[in-house]
Amino acid sequence: MPLPQKSRSKKPLLYGSAVALAAALLGYASYRATAPGPPPASVGESARPDAGEYSEAAKLARREPGDPLALGRTDALVVLVEYGDFQCGYCGKFARDTEPDLVDAYVADGTLRIEWRNFPIFGEESEAAARAAWAAGRQKRFWEFHRAAYAEGAQEKGFGPERLTALAKEAGVKDLNRFARDLDSAAAAEAVGRDQAEAYGLGASSTPSFLVNGRPLAGAQPDATFTSAIEEAAEVARTGSAAPTESVTPVANPAG
Repeated sequence: MPLPQKSRSKKPLLYGSAVALAAALLGYASYRATAPGPPPASVGESARPDAGEYSEAAKLARREPGDPLALGRTDALVVLVEYGDFQCGYCGKFARDTEPDLVDAYVADGTLRIEWRNFPIFGEESEAAARAAWAAGRQKRFWEFHRAAYAEGAQEKGFGPERLTALAKEAGVKDLNRFARDLDSAAAAEAVGRDQAEAYGLGASSTPSFLVNGRPLAGAQPDATFTSAIEEAAEVARTGSAAPTESVTPVANPAG
């Protein structure tokens, strides 16, 4: 989903030349992902990644032990970072249809780590849902909250205060009083703000947006795009160069 115009005034942060390159590509990918016609299959299809191409952007992977907003080993070959909003329909589609397969295929064997970044761009309820997800994570229930919030039909019910409490209950959050305190805390606002600043600094203009070892992807991509990007990134991590592949092919956009 595209970024509302009022949020574009946030000043981007720059992390270095390679991150600036990723920012430009992610901004372009975000535009293409929301332009009329089929989304592109990937970003930078004409140039396969090498060991240094996205090395600086890849450093945005935090790999923090015990991070409740992450799945997988801290030393995984590949880190997929997702910048998402709980009111984003395409984020929900990815969470329901694609992410479970990636977990089964790549997280389980130690190849992939998935790190979530809260990137609320659709107003107050998005902000509240992001803080609530973080608060659920404080009790080790982030991914259960994530699953409940992205369940089929869940987004249509909104993310008001009572609904967030109901989602926390559904997620198995035990101490709801602590959940409420954490949700409204300065620490929650700071954590969400940190994630937002990172996304804005990368030029993200839609959700979901992704980095795969620093390589940008945006929008509702086909499952094969993620599979190809992860396998290429894993090959680069192992050998320093990507093996030739024909699985990522540009998709023509009839709207130009």
